[in-house]
Amino acid sequence: MRMHRVTPIVLLGLGLAIGTGCSRTAAPAASQRFHVDIATPGAAAESGRLLLFAEDAASAEAENKGGAVKAVDVDPLAPGKVSVAAREVSRLAPGQGVDIDADAMAFPGPLAALPPGDYYVQAVLDTDHSYNYSGRDGGDLVSDVVKLHLPANATTTLKLTTTLPARDPWALPASATQATRDALPEARHHTEDLDYVSPALSAFWGRPIHMRGFVLLPPGYDANSATRYPVVYLTHGFGGGLNHFAAGIANTWLSMSKGEMPPMIWVYLDESSATGTHEFADSVNNGPWGQALTEELIPQLESRYHMDANVSGRFLNGHSSGGWATLWLQTRYPKVFGGTWSTSPDPSDFHDFTGVDLYTPQANMYRKADGTAYPLIRDNGKVLATFEQFARMEGVLGSYGGQIASFEWVFSPRGADGRPQPMFDRDTGNVDPTIVSYWRDHFDIAQRLQTQWPQLKPDLDGKIHLIVGTADTFYLDGSAHHLKTVLDDLHAQSDIRFLPGKTHFDLYASGGDRTALLKQIAWEMYAVARPQSNLKRAAP
Repeated sequence: MRMHRVTPIVLLGLGLAIGTGCSRTAAPAASQRFHVDIATPGAAAESGRLLLFAEDAASAEAENKGGAVKAVDVDPLAPGKVSVAAREVSRLAPGQGVDIDADAMAFPGPLAALPPGDYYVQAVLDTDHSYNYSGRDGGDLVSDVVKLHLPANATTTLKLTTTLPARDPWALPASATQATRDALPEARHHTEDLDYVSPALSAFWGRPIHMRGFVLLPPGYDANSATRYPVVYLTHGFGGGLNHFAAGIANTWLSMSKGEMPPMIWVYLDESSATGTHEFADSVNNGPWGQALTEELIPQLESRYHMDANVSGRFLNGHSSGGWATLWLQTRYPKVFGGTWSTSPDPSDFHDFTGVDLYTPQANMYRKADGTAYPLIRDNGKVLATFEQFARMEGVLGSYGGQIASFEWVFSPRGADGRPQPMFDRDTGNVDPTIVSYWRDHFDIAQRLQTQWPQLKPDLDGKIHLIVGTADTFYLDGSAHHLKTVLDDLHAQSDIRFLPGKTHFDLYASGGDRTALLKQIAWEMYAVARPQSNLKRAAP
């Protein structure tokens, strides 16, 4: 799961026209058709996934407080509020255009089934098939927002007028504080780009594969000094990437410069890929990312920077999918890292995969044994979305980059078609026990600990730190409880904390400090690396 834009999954077949999760229904009218063209004469032909979005006008205007509606897009926290239709386009040229049947492949149902009324609609051409992961991104073509009455008796024409620019990796989100904005220039001055071509990954893919990120150096770092610093390898959650590190880098620099965090080197690792997040796992589908990190990139970084090259000086931190990645790296490579502080990690025990016990006979991802739906997202005790709604929505958005599809690219065996084998049937929700067995044997962290603890204990005992909220938005506290039971039964030294009332998105905040937990974690790491140090945290 991810910290920012949330979108778990899918690889649904063509021809979906289902209304799961839609509260507005009406008798189907004539098929709703739209014609989409590129507005600029002479522009190059494009290809990709053509998406059409429609939202009830009154709802959209209320959200914008009466202002202009500038965009119509799906809301992962409210599936069904915005309708989306899709089709693949192999060639879209100016003046020729293509038609899209808004009923053939649509979520939450065919547009013809929408109640009559006014709607805002917008078309987007997802040129690199990344919508399920990053939403609208650089290179995508977007139309103006148009208000129209549905059902429409004639084909509606939409013009793609804008090509979105590439995102600036140093652009801060609108929510960034003024202190973060003020700290960014100096933080950038102490940050270096990381771009390493991995021999192992390049051999796997048959082309150069880059490992990318940033290296933040602490205040007082001097390349000519003999001083060496503990290192934190941090990676992001689902939906993150190079464009999402700026605020974290600025805040960490500011905290170190004020003495609120100890002086350490922070390596921000990009774990995004065309398939979702590779999670630094050694996968038959994504390649040997864990091997590349531990055997290639880390030695290269330690030869370049004044890093503490001891096990006790290397730490891991990540949230959500990044939490799973760092928990996996620590348990898979216990001789490399001195501890992980993994927060709200994706499921570490597949007896609770966002609420579903994958090992139950006749397990189903959509429905419990009593027929009720499995929830996926909650807020203040209210269910906002079900697993099935997300599976079906992301099937329309595209085949690549969704959250559960991303899990399959990491966890599943490769099929005869070269793609990972699906863990469950996207139409029925039925779980494939053969694929689950492969998941268990290769990537169930609790299972690995339970079966290999005698070998792992000398290098791993005391190194697992897991922190999650009891009200986690994606129910990830359930899996953490299972993992804690396994570790407790093994009499392992572990640190698993459940923060009362905290969700997936406010776990790090305390009072008015959005990064309070990270500061605490940094000092806990530093105590491991420098147990004799007299350095203390400065008062805020």
